[in-house]
Amino acid sequence: MWGIVLSIVMAIIIGLIGDALAGHEMPGGIAGSMIAGFVGAWLGATILGDWGPVIGDFAVIPAILGTALFVFLLGLVSKLLRRAT
Repeated sequence: MWGIVLSIVMAIIIGLIGDALAGHEMPGGIAGSMIAGFVGAWLGATILGDWGPVIGDFAVIPAILGTALFVFLLGLVSKLLRRAT
């Protein structure tokens, strides 16, 4: 039970940090940050591997970098979609 809570809290924190690094406003507030944190953790682990400190089953540094990349790409896609309409 506490493992799930810790994973959700870490995903939110990682999502907020990644959003701040990317410089975009993540839509969805806390829920959007949580989703970005989970996707970014997966993306970061896939691209960079599992290294650095691990908290709540997240390799923190690759997760933050993956989240920043995800938020940046999401911001680019949203800008392109706004221009297209």
